[in-house]
Amino acid sequence: MVTITGYKSRKNELGIEFFVLVVEGGIETVRSETGNLYFTSKKASVPTTYDAERCEMLIGHQLPGSVRKVKCEPYDFKTEKGETLILDFQYEYECEPDSIEDNIFSEDEELV
Repeated sequence: MVTITGYKSRKNELGIEFFVLVVEGGIETVRSETGNLYFTSKKASVPTTYDAERCEMLIGHQLPGSVRKVKCEPYDFKTEKGETLILDFQYEYECEPDSIEDNIFSEDEELV
């Protein structure tokens, strides 16, 4: 399960505003580079057709699925401390399939 924890305004390449919902997965235990354990959650943003008022109403709503780490083209990322890192991954929301058949067959395959 993921929880909608917020929303953000974005603009597309034409300058048109749209909103993304921020979804957060469950708690995870991670070991830092210094060996200390800490808790965190993976977050992803998902585009939506909703306006700001509807997005606000959805905060706290839970959805089936998870947030997973996927490889992507390297990009610059600025930390809260102002450091620039080069990352080659991003987090994406993956909804759970509706049925076992959705797990086995793609959209254009039919059950015989």
